[in-house]
Amino acid sequence: MKNKEKILIIGAGGHSKSCLEVIFLQNKYEVVGFTDNKIKKLEKLKVLGSDRDIHKMKSISQNLLIGMGNIKDINLRWTIFKRAKKLKFKFPKILSPNSFISKSSKISEGTIIMNHCIINSNVEIGKNTIINNKTLIEHDVKIGNNSHIATGAILNGGVKIGNNVFIGSGAIIKENISIASNSIVGMGSIVLKDLKGGIFYNKL
Repeated sequence: MKNKEKILIIGAGGHSKSCLEVIFLQNKYEVVGFTDNKIKKLEKLKVLGSDRDIHKMKSISQNLLIGMGNIKDINLRWTIFKRAKKLKFKFPKILSPNSFISKSSKISEGTIIMNHCIINSNVEIGKNTIINNKTLIEHDVKIGNNSHIATGAILNGGVKIGNNVFIGSGAIIKENISIASNSIVGMGSIVLKDLKGGIFYNKL
């Protein structure tokens, strides 16, 4: 059997636990450990240094996944991604075999598609983005870089999401709506018109 490539996960919090499960299911990579500023161990795997130590990790793994999913981590995720790219690390796509991903979709480096998602026809997803469990991304949706579409969110056909956007759990975005970069859509919100930025929370 071919040896698996090694991968290191940045961050050892709750979201990293979920990422670890998807990596195990994908069965392409061997997780060698984590980096974290506070936690010392996760799921019997070692924390090999702080998040600031990634420049020392090249000999351990050429591949990285950023396992930080908190709403407060959006900008930090992108800072770490850009720094690691300059250091010539690779960011593979992590795709759960438990999700449906259309062959006509385009998914960029560093993005994770988690369990029981539907990624439909002609979807485009940018770099370093999280598509969390049970998310529905309908046809012709475009999602930018470094965004997080949280658990159970529904993005209807033709929706356009910018960069550094957080869509909360269970949010529903009407078809053909545009959401500007750096926006936050609260949990359970129903979005019926374009958003030009800031924080949006609305329950009908």
